[in-house]
Amino acid sequence: MENMKNRYIGNRITAGRRHTVVIKSDGTVIAVGDNKFGQCDVSEWHNIVAIAASNVHMATNTGNAHTIGLKSDGTVIAVGWNKYGQCDVSSWRDIVAVATGWRRTIGLKLDGTVVAVGRNTEGQCNVNDWSDIVAVAAGDWHTLGLKDYGTVTAVGNNRYGQCNVGDWHDIVAVRAGYIHTVGLKSDGTVVAVGRNSEGQCDISNWSDIVAIAVGSSHTIGLRSDGTVEAVGWNEYGQCNVSNWCDIIAVAAGCAHTVGLKSDGTLVAVGDNEYGQCDVNDWSCI
Repeated sequence: MENMKNRYIGNRITAGRRHTVVIKSDGTVIAVGDNKFGQCDVSEWHNIVAIAASNVHMATNTGNAHTIGLKSDGTVIAVGWNKYGQCDVSSWRDIVAVATGWRRTIGLKLDGTVVAVGRNTEGQCNVNDWSDIVAVAAGDWHTLGLKDYGTVTAVGNNRYGQCNVGDWHDIVAVRAGYIHTVGLKSDGTVVAVGRNSEGQCDISNWSDIVAIAVGSSHTIGLRSDGTVEAVGWNEYGQCNVSNWCDIIAVAAGCAHTVGLKSDGTLVAVGDNEYGQCDVNDWSCI
């Protein structure tokens, strides 16, 4: 576990529906945005190496916000709305990655198996038989597991084909939106399935991508030169990232996008009704 901070640079920032959370270099955590259910109450967290924040569709009821923190010892802490037990993670051990979906939390264990808590009406928590998993992702109603040989498995709602990932290969990262799924390939190209009503899956011409982030209905790609691509729903300007540079990590909320710069500062665009984009004075150095 000693090198987990270096492994999880892409998980130092996370964006929920209406809040943004960042891990500082000392393992403490800061958050801004809507805190109606205590989802931003992270000021006492420490030794955190990865974070995840629930990110649901704009039309979904506001009572769906929780934040998860992975500690350096492999335990997990949670704050926020817990009606469906999505924050009941205190007994988890040997966790190396976490993901949050609508009303649920997913944990990847050191041995490649997966655990889940929360709402399971669509089978989105049916991950107990998974093995050889190296990364996890969660959309509103579906859950994804990246296997150690570059393929992807999925459970949950598949109404728009968001779980049709069985033929994917050479995948190195996977992310899930409201009802679409995006995979980053080892050659820097990107694949996507699911609902494409806002063009959120129009990524076939992307190249040199090193990281991806997925919002409710928009998709973000970080290029090797530190610039950022975006497609999809842009009602709040969440895709207005063409002028960003020196970015080393990206996160996407429901309708906002956050970038971590190489100097440890942050930039954000999109919906800021609850102050979720008020990160300009933060420094993660």
